[in-house]
Amino acid sequence: MFNDESEDKAGDINSFDEEFRFCLEKIESGYYFDIIEKIEDLIEDAIELGKFEEGIILADELLKLYPYDSEIWSQKGVLYLNVFKFSKALECFEKALSFNPNDDETLIQKSNLEIYTLKLDDAEETLLKALNINPLNSEIYFNLGVIYQKKQLYKKAINNYQLCLALDSEFSDAYFEMGLCYESIKNLENALKAYEDFTNLEPYNILGWYNKGVILVRMDKIEEGLKCFDLVTSIEDDFVSAWFNKGNAYAELGKIDDAIYCFKKVIKIDPNDEIAYYNLGNLYEEKGDLIKAIYYYTKAIKVGDDYYEAYLARGYCYNTLGKTKLALKDFNKAISISIDDAEAWNAKANLMYEMGKIQKSIRLYKIALKFEPENVDLLLNLAEAQYEANSWLEALETYDKLISLNPDNSEFYYQKAKINFILNRTNDAIASLKKAFELNPEMRKEFEEEYPEIHFSKLFKKLLGDN
Repeated sequence: MFNDESEDKAGDINSFDEEFRFCLEKIESGYYFDIIEKIEDLIEDAIELGKFEEGIILADELLKLYPYDSEIWSQKGVLYLNVFKFSKALECFEKALSFNPNDDETLIQKSNLEIYTLKLDDAEETLLKALNINPLNSEIYFNLGVIYQKKQLYKKAINNYQLCLALDSEFSDAYFEMGLCYESIKNLENALKAYEDFTNLEPYNILGWYNKGVILVRMDKIEEGLKCFDLVTSIEDDFVSAWFNKGNAYAELGKIDDAIYCFKKVIKIDPNDEIAYYNLGNLYEEKGDLIKAIYYYTKAIKVGDDYYEAYLARGYCYNTLGKTKLALKDFNKAISISIDDAEAWNAKANLMYEMGKIQKSIRLYKIALKFEPENVDLLLNLAEAQYEANSWLEALETYDKLISLNPDNSEFYYQKAKINFILNRTNDAIASLKKAFELNPEMRKEFEEEYPEIHFSKLFKKLLGDN
């Protein structure tokens, strides 16, 4: 079907070119009054077929004969607008309106120019004039919707799109733009309905199906979303965003191999898509193939040398493979790129801890906590490192901080109890144990296994309140 449409358009353009040459010959001969109507038709065709420069030539010839014809001036404005000669386009529209100030169609075209050049207040004023002339013109409401959408007044934009559709229920672009507005205010149900209405009118428009797919995935209707992306890629195989979103959708479903296929398709279409390389690295890492994961993280880094996440991810892979020097190099690079990101500091601290450099790991955890002072995982890592370093008082202080952030975590109280036993602070230890057992009775078994000599102590049972 699409090949047929392309061939039809090519045929129309060839026919236009022949007609244009014929008209030029007649104009040059000076005898062209018998083809005025044909020239008028060709100007319309020029706008339709994108033959804008040719259309301008023809409009100029007609204006020599009819210098006060507002319609020709308006058409010439449209032609100039399409070749981005905005000042000339504006001159033409104003000329047309000077001859016919009540031409709502010219006012709409003038508003198109003003919207394109982001003179939104001027465009709104122009359209309100048009609305006074013809309140039943659906395109006026559509353009008002575009203005409010660009101003991020999404509800006002939606209202105007709805007014447009009330006048013309087949104004497909209004459904599409309304879908974008609903997306922007996170009303996914109405966004989906708008895109469905759009695709019903424009069943072969890939953007409509693509946006519908994105919404369905966001609504966790991933299988349905995939069907939309499949349709898009069946129509246009090199639609890179559809392949990318297919990859994400398959990954979400745990279909790793299908996701890998999609992201490889992305980099075939766009070899400089560093995020696709990064995602491939993630997927191979999830499969346990760390060598391939490193390969794709490296490809991502080659495309984007400051790709912080790729250095960090590759560092984790190197660390898992026991290549600590390479891991450390990547973590240091990640820190240099994003010095205030806690994760990179935490990664380096963990590496130091694993290498037995406990004091250095403590210093690094503290740096990370400057950027995320209430990060529970970071605080827990710090507490464990302080415990390992026999820094009991510092560890207690860190567990107190953890308890203030998460007062229902029995493990924090239990660890605090262990430290207090080490410090011979029996009452404090008992108080922490009571709280730990209260929050998690199963923890008593862990304690009995870890401290059997204390568990069987009559004094301990008495302090704990056991009979």
